[in-house]
Amino acid sequence: MASSTLHFPSARHLSQLYAGQPDNLAHAERLLGLAIVSREDWLRLDGEPSAISAAETLFNLLNEARTLGLAIRTPDFHRFTEGVARGEASQLRALFTQPVVVQTQRKTIIPKTLGQKLYLQAILKHPLVFGIGPAGTGKTYLAMAAAVHALLKNQVERIILTRPAVEAGEALGFLPGDLQEKILPYLRPLYDAMGDMLDAGDVAKLTEKGIIEVAPLAYMRGRTLSRSFIILDEAQNTTPEQMMMFLTRLGEDSRMVVTGDITQIDLPRAKQSGLLEVRRILREIPGIEFHQFSGADVVRHPLVLKIIEAYERYQNPITPENT
Repeated sequence: MASSTLHFPSARHLSQLYAGQPDNLAHAERLLGLAIVSREDWLRLDGEPSAISAAETLFNLLNEARTLGLAIRTPDFHRFTEGVARGEASQLRALFTQPVVVQTQRKTIIPKTLGQKLYLQAILKHPLVFGIGPAGTGKTYLAMAAAVHALLKNQVERIILTRPAVEAGEALGFLPGDLQEKILPYLRPLYDAMGDMLDAGDVAKLTEKGIIEVAPLAYMRGRTLSRSFIILDEAQNTTPEQMMMFLTRLGEDSRMVVTGDITQIDLPRAKQSGLLEVRRILREIPGIEFHQFSGADVVRHPLVLKIIEAYERYQNPITPENT
């Protein structure tokens, strides 16, 4: 057995490295196989030399990440710990020392959490990415930023944005107005995100020319989408048949991002969500990436995270059976 003590500038500084959650230290103890004692501004590590070395690497990495401006959250701490346990310290260091920046017309988009960074990296690397998680995690916004960036860089010729109009039962023909007026309420969030990245006049011009296309999922049937960046939003409200139809629209030199929140399914109870099913069917296929966000990736008002956590506790109460 060996022992090592790590000192930090202050108790607050040290607490921020493990997101202020003692349970995270217990998680590191289990995963790395050592004992960790935290007091004020220091940590004592007790265990085998190899375990102590791994823990020192972990906290040095966390300290570097904090110094570079990353706010360590519980999922981040778990990702770092699990990566160090697998011997992937250099890959982890690259996550925060090599910034991921997406330039759009109106602003530069920089991921705010490690989860967002991993997601954006996946979008830039893989032709098909699924972003799954609660509201406020940036799933759609970051996908839109990547799409606008790809269009401005001439990597694609058009952007196609779609989502299922579940509230209208996809029976858009019965709604008043022309096509744009019928679908606008369902696609407004996509327009809002796009308006944050492109000038309003350019959005109108590009939409008029068909370079940016915003349409309900029902209008995707029978098409092959080449040289396009395609985003399917609210994918938890697709049926398995709609999901398969959408995914098979992928054409040459195109990229797809599918986003959704499996806790917010609005389909009739008798219908299965295509997003739930697709994770089981496609998870092992190379080139397809599934990214799971957590409540800790929420970047809206701090109350949003508290609301999500409260609902999770209500829907999954602690009982003798699951403790």
